Formats: sequence, structure tokens, C-alpha cells
Amino acid sequence: MNILILSAGTRNKVVQYFKWELGETGMVLATDCSGLAPAVYEADQFFLVPRISAPDYLDRVLDICKRERVDGVFSLIDPELSLLARERERFLEVGATPIVSPYELVETCLDKYRMYQLLCEMGIPTGRCYVDREEFYRAVEEGLISYPVFVKPVRGSASMNINMVRSREELEVLFHLYDDLMIQEYMDGTEYGADVYVDMLSGRCTSLFVKEKLRMRAGETDKSVSVRDDRLFGLIENFVETCGFCGMIDIDIFRIEDTYYISEVNPRFGGGYPHAYECGVNFPAQVLRNLKGESNPPSIGGYQTGICMMKYNEVTVMDMKNMEMVR
Repeated sequence: MNILILSAGTRNKVVQYFKWELGETGMVLATDCSGLAPAVYEADQFFLVPRISAPDYLDRVLDICKRERVDGVFSLIDPELSLLARERERFLEVGATPIVSPYELVETCLDKYRMYQLLCEMGIPTGRCYVDREEFYRAVEEGLISYPVFVKPVRGSASMNINMVRSREELEVLFHLYDDLMIQEYMDGTEYGADVYVDMLSGRCTSLFVKEKLRMRAGETDKSVSVRDDRLFGLIENFVETCGFCGMIDIDIFRIEDTYYISEVNPRFGGGYPHAYECGVNFPAQVLRNLKGESNPPSIGGYQTGICMMKYNEVTVMDMKNMEMVR
């Protein structure tokens, strides 16, 4: 069985985990648009491809899938998730199963305001959001929301262009500088991350790992500690199964007093997933079972609490004098 990881970038651990789970039974292939993406050198084979926006990008990836007999394919970056979901049938035609949620659900996740609307419709607590400045100013006057607030792109990732705003003047400057912004309530509480696997065959939530985020860096969890709460587990299970998610999901959550609020949903491996794997929550093994046509039995919360993850820097050094230096 062969797995293709698209846009591997710096996610070395995800590549390593799939190699460990496959062992001698298959290969892990990886792609990136840069030869300076360290994770590709962890793979059994790697391919330099054009940027996602290139006209021939999809054809290049499909050709890799067909030529290398890829069984399952997934991406580690947001912009590629919609492409995988939208072109699902083309991947299936060459024998590769896209490990991604349905297209409309992916689009909802990538549009933070649409996700806010969905959560409200489902009656799930979430922070107030506004795309209309005048509506926001009226809400401030009515006491429904107060400064500080976050201003962020409606579609964005990796915490790019996210700003805490403390006044109307600051907010006006940002809306003048950037398009497609939204205003989000500042959630002054404890922040959690949930790594979730939804079985691709049964549609059931089969694994769930929750960590309290202790420190963030560049939009990813840098230090965290494992926790368990059956009430939160129930909230997440109901949410992902009702929506129809598929495969790996990363969810940001806040707890304020005794209430959990879902903040954002990323339908892919989260940057903090290594914490879950090292605690025994094994998504790669579940992916491989699904690709073999086997459902996974649910195992919710089967891990130790109080286990800390602490990221640290590592380097990859390569002799590239005979290789094209694609940045």
C-alpha cells in the first residue's frame, strides 16, 4: 500500500509516522513545490511539483498517483483541501482515495464566518463573529460584545494577519488595509485543541485526543498537556458525526467558566498531532485500515492525562550541489 502526502513542508513527524505504520508493506511518497521542504526527505520517494495555483498542478499529482500506484492521498495545507475534495472522482479513477471531508464541508471550514454560522445553526457555543462593521458597532453599543476583539481574514491559516484590536480606530485601519476581514469575539478562557478521526467507512468518530494548549508559536501548538473530559468528548463526537466529516480533523476550543466554545475547525492533520500519536492515538493506522476496506472500532479517550508535549528545533542538512535549488 502506498500513501502520498501532498505539500509535506516541515511536517516531518507525519511522514515518519506513516512510514512506521506501513513498515515493509508499502511506501510513503511526498510532494512539495520546494526542494527546501525538509519533510520530503523523510519519505521513501519525493517529487517536486509546481505550486497549487499552476495550471498543470492537478495533472502532475494525478500522474504521480497513477504511476506510483498510490492507494491514499492527503494534504497538509488548507488551500489544497478543497482541490482534493472537489476532484475526488478524478483521484478515484486512478486508484487513489482522497482522505478528506466532503467539498462543501471543507469550504465551510476554510471560511471562518460560514463555520460560525453553521455552529450557531447547530446550537453549539461559539464566539460572536461579524463581517459587517456597522453591525459590530451596534453590537458594541448594545453591550453584546466589547473590545478587545480579533480581526482576521475570513479565509486564512497559520495565524496570518490576525490582530488583536482594542479600539474602533485600530479596526478601521485594518479594514482599510485588507479585504475580506471578520471580527471575532476575544475568548478569554482556557484554550484546547482536539485531534479527531472520523472513520471513512462508518462515519463514526473513532478517536479523539484533547490537549490543553500551554504555548503557541506561529499559529501552532508549541507546548501542551493531555486532558480528558467526557462532556467535551460528547460535544465533539456529536458535531463531527452530524456534519459528516471524514478522516483527520483538528478543532480549536475554548472553555470559559463551565462552557466549551468551538472556535475553528481544520479538516486535516493539526500541527499538534504528534502529541496525540505519542500518547497512542494512532491516526495513520486507522487510515491504513480504512484503505484496506476495514472499519475502525471506536476508542475515545484511551490515553493518559498529564502527558506534556514540548516542541523543539531540529535541522535537516542535505548535499544539494547536484540538485536544482527550488525555493
